[in-house]
Amino acid sequence: MAAGKNMSAPETADGSAKRIATFSPFGRALFNKASARALRRVGVVDVGSNSVRMVVFDGAARSPAYFFNEKIMCGLGAGMSETGRLNPEGRVRALNALRRFAQLAIAMETGPLTCVATAAVREAADGDDFQREVEAETGLKLWIIDGREEARLSAQGVLLGWPGAYGLVCDIGGSSMELAEINGGVVGRRVSSQLGPLKLRDMPGGKKGRSAYIAETLAAMTSDLGEQRNRLFLVGGSWRAIARIDMERRGYPLHVLHEYRMRASSIRDTLAHIQTYEDLESLRQRAGVSSARMALVPQAAEVLREVVRTFKPHDIAISSYGIREGMLYEQMPQKLRDRDPLIEACRFTESKDARVPGFGKALYQFIMPLFRTARPERVRLIKAACLLHDVNWRAHPDYRADICFDTATRANLGGLKHSERVFLGLALLHRYSNSARQTRFDQVAKLIDEPLRRDAEILGKAMRFGAMLWLQRDAEPGVLHFYPKKKILELTLTREAVALYGEVAQARFASLASSLDAAPKVTLPAV
Repeated sequence: MAAGKNMSAPETADGSAKRIATFSPFGRALFNKASARALRRVGVVDVGSNSVRMVVFDGAARSPAYFFNEKIMCGLGAGMSETGRLNPEGRVRALNALRRFAQLAIAMETGPLTCVATAAVREAADGDDFQREVEAETGLKLWIIDGREEARLSAQGVLLGWPGAYGLVCDIGGSSMELAEINGGVVGRRVSSQLGPLKLRDMPGGKKGRSAYIAETLAAMTSDLGEQRNRLFLVGGSWRAIARIDMERRGYPLHVLHEYRMRASSIRDTLAHIQTYEDLESLRQRAGVSSARMALVPQAAEVLREVVRTFKPHDIAISSYGIREGMLYEQMPQKLRDRDPLIEACRFTESKDARVPGFGKALYQFIMPLFRTARPERVRLIKAACLLHDVNWRAHPDYRADICFDTATRANLGGLKHSERVFLGLALLHRYSNSARQTRFDQVAKLIDEPLRRDAEILGKAMRFGAMLWLQRDAEPGVLHFYPKKKILELTLTREAVALYGEVAQARFASLASSLDAAPKVTLPAV
């Protein structure tokens, strides 16, 4: 459904479809041109069954960054299975959170906040009243979306981070769980259910009753979706909490949830690990999960076990992107959607933070002869590294290498697997340091094999040397030729670059040649 069209009725039995109106959440074009590189600051609020979150996006148009991100655990949907109404305490907390967010939006100059409400508000008997109260008290218009629309927007959020992704998106909230298939950048069939942990926690019949309900509901969803045995993308706070526990159990060294991968066997082991704890407090503290989120993990774990058993995905990926990012993706022209989010984010960062914006492209063209046989997925990492090679120049020289590694491995970058984060981080580390041995990154570096670590070192040393031949952004420093069979690395300098090829540059060129197991050769321009 495009913005401005009528939404389909929610799958509820209480007549709440009357609350669904024309959906035009932003009220302004976010991307006036497909050629847009930067995003005008925009704020989105997601009023969920368990939490109320405000995110302000800024930065690269295709890969927006979180300028501001705050979540309040309100529990609007707690107890709804018994009362049919929003949790009174949760209403008060949610309203207070929305007052705060409305005030922050003015200070941040976001323009009107876009506020979307999901399962709890759309299903509650007093959802209309809450919607009116929010507008009267805060001036915010609250858009109530149905389950299928929630599934579509969440799936689009996944596509914002993974262009061309395929598989099944599973978005769990407090009161509902949505499934949507994606393939080739398009959202396909989608269904919504009441498999949220808040709903399940209040369900009569205990664990046996929940298990029967979960299995019955997923069987019905499967009949609507058909077989789904590709990748499973997990969206939602309860899934992220389980992923944190999986990281803690495995001793996984890179604590970045987005694009964290798990196998079905790992999920089963982690769910069994959770069950061994009578008191989850110690596990909660070790995994760094909030108390409110941990309280819902047992019920979410029951759902996830059945989801994995039912769909048998070949692998499972955590997505930090969901409904809020999907709303941005909604307004992107196709030409903008088709861009690489990683390269766009790196290009934006270079334009903002590098000493010579644009030199990254010249550096990329200079060093690419070393990587003539590189596959496209490696080429994009080389390009990203060159764009980022100088963005941390303000850091103290003793810490630049460390900061560069952190920039790549922990930054909010889309379209980047964990192994690619580590490769990029090591390349940038070697941009400023000859060696990565005996550093605090040793354990993280082991996430990729030795040949990849060597390739990252070569890329870093190539950038380290190329940066010595610093001219204008469009100048020609010279030409590199690498002859692997002859084991020769040849540098042909331009007249402008001869004076730049001093003692330090010579040492760095020799170091690069050594990493390639080649002999250095320098050719000077004819007089």
